[in-house]
Amino acid sequence: MPADRAAGPDPAADRGTVLPAAVWRGLVADHETQIGQRTDAHAARRLAGQKHPVEDFLFTYYPFKTGQLKKWNPGAGIRLELETDEDRAYVDRRWYRTTGNLTEVDLESWSTDRGDGARFIASLLASTLDREANFGCFGLHEWAMVYRMSEDERRHQQVPLRLSPAETDAVVERHRIQCSHHDAFRFFTAAARPRNTLQPTREGMVGAEQPGCLHAGMDLYKWAMKIGPIAPSALVVDCFDLALDIRTLDMEASPYDLRGWGYGVVAIETAAGKAEYMERQQDFSHRAQALRRRLLAALAAAEVHPV
Repeated sequence: MPADRAAGPDPAADRGTVLPAAVWRGLVADHETQIGQRTDAHAARRLAGQKHPVEDFLFTYYPFKTGQLKKWNPGAGIRLELETDEDRAYVDRRWYRTTGNLTEVDLESWSTDRGDGARFIASLLASTLDREANFGCFGLHEWAMVYRMSEDERRHQQVPLRLSPAETDAVVERHRIQCSHHDAFRFFTAAARPRNTLQPTREGMVGAEQPGCLHAGMDLYKWAMKIGPIAPSALVVDCFDLALDIRTLDMEASPYDLRGWGYGVVAIETAAGKAEYMERQQDFSHRAQALRRRLLAALAAAEVHPV
């Protein structure tokens, strides 16, 4: 994780503000530096044809290119002063409206194009925010994804399992699996799916998502990107950072042995491992809830509310 985290309030949080050109250019430069710290290693690995079992997830599972992430947005209701042709070129993109020497997000055209999806996101965030968190899953979704699977079928071929295949299967069989997240459940092996106490569906996401779920926390990055340029870029970076931190626990608690990659082990098959997993999961849930509130505030500034 880069040392320079995007922390504190969004830099353009005062709705209706006009940001002078010199100010927002500085925010753009800072944002591009932060994104470089978070993405340059991935770009170098991709050029070298190398894979990373933890960090690549944010660039392969989520459909957003580094260039999209690097584009700075102030958020809804913030106007930017334009002084030069370069200023105008930077905001010459979809969903921006320029009048004279000021530009801002064009809420009318954005709402026309993205309103239905944004209302779904608002409803999902609000319902998750108000629901009680479940901290008893212990990351067994990753174990269910390799249950009774041959070595040739497994993801992350370059990473060994911590336990033998038989011992890995036994961990699944000894536990009650209660995954509530559809996009994790859909990767369960056929043999593991009936073992889940829930059968989550995409259509049932608003009614099933809960704030203790690691994948629900990681997905805040997805929702922040999908409502862009409504979400201020500082908020997007905070969501990205949470997703990467959660992904680290997700894989350290998985059946894969990542010690060769510099990661630790959270042995959820033991009492100590379960305690560590739950403690870290609770911390992530608190961070995720704060980000949900900020995302909902960004949507409200664009007059998008849960349905």
